[in-house]
Amino acid sequence: MRIAILGTRGIPANYGGFETFAEELGVRLATRGHEVTVYCRTSNHAQPISEYRGVRLVTLPSIRTKSLDTLSHTFLSTLHVLGQKTDIAYYCNSANSIFVWLPRMWGIKTILNTDGIEWERTKWNWLGRTYYKWAERVAARLPHMLVSDSRVIQRYYRHKFGVESAFVAYGADVVRRGTGQKLLAPLGVEPERYILFVSRLEPENNAHVVVKAFEGVKTDMKLLVVGSAPYADAYITRLKSTKDPRILFPGGLYGDTYQALRANAYVYVNAMEVGGTHPAILEAMGAGNCVLVSDIAYNEETVAEAGVSFRNKDADDLREKLQWLVDHPDEVRRNGQKAVERVRTRYSWEGVVDEYEALFEGLLKGTLNLPERTG
Repeated sequence: MRIAILGTRGIPANYGGFETFAEELGVRLATRGHEVTVYCRTSNHAQPISEYRGVRLVTLPSIRTKSLDTLSHTFLSTLHVLGQKTDIAYYCNSANSIFVWLPRMWGIKTILNTDGIEWERTKWNWLGRTYYKWAERVAARLPHMLVSDSRVIQRYYRHKFGVESAFVAYGADVVRRGTGQKLLAPLGVEPERYILFVSRLEPENNAHVVVKAFEGVKTDMKLLVVGSAPYADAYITRLKSTKDPRILFPGGLYGDTYQALRANAYVYVNAMEVGGTHPAILEAMGAGNCVLVSDIAYNEETVAEAGVSFRNKDADDLREKLQWLVDHPDEVRRNGQKAVERVRTRYSWEGVVDEYEALFEGLLKGTLNLPERTG
């Protein structure tokens, strides 16, 4: 099959979940003999390359503002894909739904990954939220198929728009504990002696709640706040104003260093309040971490009984749970073992790619059995 992936910043992944998804899916499909193209942004790679691990890369510019970066790049990517021999155009992010009619008119099968409920994010003003609400309605009607990586999102589109989406989970690899310990020293941490928080540093991911909670935990462990975000300089500056010397901000980390952090953390914390399946949670679970997550529906679906939760946005409850885990290392180890088993049986990347391969083939052959749209 000839598959194009549009709507991400591109690969190799150095930003967020959709970029990691594009890399994991694209490389594995290419390994299986399919022709895969991933569209990349010039702003994401200083020196664009044309191929990565068997995947063709097409790098195009964008208008670098918070509102237009994604839309402008996806528009150019869509125009480019029309001139290619493509069987399937796979779009990431409901914001890009307005473009899927173009390849569909050219006879290309179109799929849209809905992501989370973007209009709930506090980073958007009223205009951005209004656009995302409208884009959701478009997403429910224009693509040949919707894909949801969360049962919560799948139910949302079913109940609100009367449309069924295919459920395919996000994936993660199982990583051996203790991997890459020599990479920790430059970051100022030691194996099993730090709490790990990984996320885009935007308000709805609640890094400020984690910082506030950790400031009250009695431990000589450190808190490593990993991540960055465009257009969020003021928020990041406020985070770094903490007076607690145990709290470190190394910025965005990827590749072997990021894998080493996951494989050697004592506990992984996620505090998001909106979104869908958070890739960093699954990656932490695959590395054998005890995960401590906010009790929103997306996180509870992902973690189930293989972790610990705290009340969403409640710094005091988070502090109490962190202190309990610091004081009970046996429980930390038990939860880590359960997390690995859950990833191995439900979220392996190879299993995810198997499902996508079958989904793409079924769409091209007309053999899918999704329920009819009711709205």
